[in-house]
Amino acid sequence: MLLLVSVAWPGLLAALLIGAGTGRWAGLPAGRGPRVAAALLALLVLAAGAAALAGLAPGPLAVPGRDGFRLETASLMLAAYLAGCVLGALVPRRA
Repeated sequence: MLLLVSVAWPGLLAALLIGAGTGRWAGLPAGRGPRVAAALLALLVLAAGAAALAGLAPGPLAVPGRDGFRLETASLMLAAYLAGCVLGALVPRRA
């Protein structure tokens, strides 16, 4: 895990900042349907990121080698992007 964070921290920081800009621009979801979809997406990303951090992919679900590293990195960057989207959307806009 330390290798993943030490190699991918610039990408994680960039994903967080891009997500913050996107969230600031788009704002919070309006309406019940988009909010439910956003919550489900956040739960899926949280589960994928937790599985990547914990290494919980047993047996045939495990992706070994370079492809597994890319998959774990992508799931963590997606989680950082969505966290940035939420943070950016929560910043109040000035009139």
